[in-house]
Amino acid sequence: MTRLARPAARLATGSATVARRLTRRAAAWVARGRRADLTGWRAALGCWLRITLLVFGLYLLWRIVRAVPALMWLLSGVWAIAAWRAGRGPVTEPAESPTEQPADASRGDVRAATLEWIWQRIGDRQGVHLRDLLAHAHAHGMFTGMEVAEFRGHLERWDIPVRARVRVRGQGVTVGIHRDDIQPLTSPSPEAAPLEAA
Repeated sequence: MTRLARPAARLATGSATVARRLTRRAAAWVARGRRADLTGWRAALGCWLRITLLVFGLYLLWRIVRAVPALMWLLSGVWAIAAWRAGRGPVTEPAESPTEQPADASRGDVRAATLEWIWQRIGDRQGVHLRDLLAHAHAHGMFTGMEVAEFRGHLERWDIPVRARVRVRGQGVTVGIHRDDIQPLTSPSPEAAPLEAA
């Protein structure tokens, strides 16, 4: 490997990682626009509005760069820095990555870590929606490529109760995990604060 090949590979890997993260976050943001209290095409209006906003934002950015080409240097620099940071390799985050456990970890240990992670994501709310839980996991490199239905099956295989309808303050009603179902399975400390999504 030549002297330039290693940094080039790191930038390429980091660029792919940053692109995946942005795509996942945009997809999760669009998905949160769906109204669980409506049916049919009305339920999806929020998603279409968010897609329109994303497309308009990209178009606006393209027009600005066309008008001020020097701005591309700044954007390229920001992207290169983000790619360089993302390309340095996986970062171990045990509190945020409950399923990344040593190979010899018992099923009980992994389940307990997962329950604690979910409890922290619930915080002081009634529960947490699976789409938000999965978006948080995606943002930390977990359950990559997994959709909500597959994620639900994964949780249920670990005997983690999932409800078809969970109301979360300010986010509507959809499939999720209710605090009443998970509280007896965990023993969180009263002062534990929920983790912030990166």
